[in-house]
Amino acid sequence: MRPLTIAGRRVGPGEPPFVVAEMSGNHDGSLDRALAIVEAVAASGAHALKLQTYRPDTITIDADGPAFRLGSGHELWGGERLYDLYRRAHTPWEWHEPIFARARELGLVVFSSPFDPTAVELLEKLGCPAYKIASSELVDLPLIRLVAATGKPLVLSTGMATAGEIDAAVTAARETGCAELAVLACTASYPASPAESDLRRLPLLAGLTGAVVGVSDHTPGIGAALAAVALGACVIEKHVTPDRAGGGVDAAFSLEPAELAALVVESERAWQALGEARLGPRPSEREGLRFRRSLYVVAGVRAGEPVTERNVRSIRPAGGLPPAALAEVTGRRFTRDVPAGTPLTWDLI
Repeated sequence: MRPLTIAGRRVGPGEPPFVVAEMSGNHDGSLDRALAIVEAVAASGAHALKLQTYRPDTITIDADGPAFRLGSGHELWGGERLYDLYRRAHTPWEWHEPIFARARELGLVVFSSPFDPTAVELLEKLGCPAYKIASSELVDLPLIRLVAATGKPLVLSTGMATAGEIDAAVTAARETGCAELAVLACTASYPASPAESDLRRLPLLAGLTGAVVGVSDHTPGIGAALAAVALGACVIEKHVTPDRAGGGVDAAFSLEPAELAALVVESERAWQALGEARLGPRPSEREGLRFRRSLYVVAGVRAGEPVTERNVRSIRPAGGLPPAALAEVTGRRFTRDVPAGTPLTWDLI
């Protein structure tokens, strides 16, 4: 599994999880709000900011009818026309440069998901250091080939995808020159239920693709993302909003800045906690070993007296015979006078 390097940062096994904050449409049509999100992401300690680069007219057309509307039962956008949703959610192209500049100024890696060739052209002009393909675009192999041909690291989101579709996308990317690849498990529902996260697919994705794996997570909170770390996730992507109660297209399943900061800290702790598959005491436990139980003389005795439950007991600290030896030593006689507080050893009986 080959690690990625995105804007100088290594991403992959052996590195702390790479936490990506997705702005999406949570700017709510305001560049000032978008820049405030950038600042909040940087303050949280997240490693990267991601945008989505499309126009309403490049992702759909201004049409009506059942095929061009969300289902009426959709939890967030029920019955809304696709064109209206994307017009509301898109990040205007003239905003990209100031957003990229502010993110870089604050030390963030900043990249985007392009949805068509004109988006790739814009992002290349901005020096975008990596690209992500959204779940719905995973079947757009021409787009994947176009992005892969830039030679930049590529992240593929696999919501809704079959094994065959994932394999086709990975093959298209690699055959077109992509040498640095990450593949994200994703449940493409908004919001997603933790019960549908199926994080046990992460090792399957790693085996199928040979790529670095991670999650694009739309569940509430940070629990699913932290669990993913234990199953090999090296990339964690979560949507972010300044304030869930304040609205925004994706606010309902987005993290607030304090939650994002907690994700950064706790995901690194989870990664550190994985450690190695080994048994035995750790270096930090050496002091604890001194305070295991052992057999001690707890009342002073004279030579010739027998070992009894009154004068020998299992207590802390270590240093004496193991507690399991008590039955074997009981009734034996002391070879010399022994004061209380002496660890019981074979030479004393």
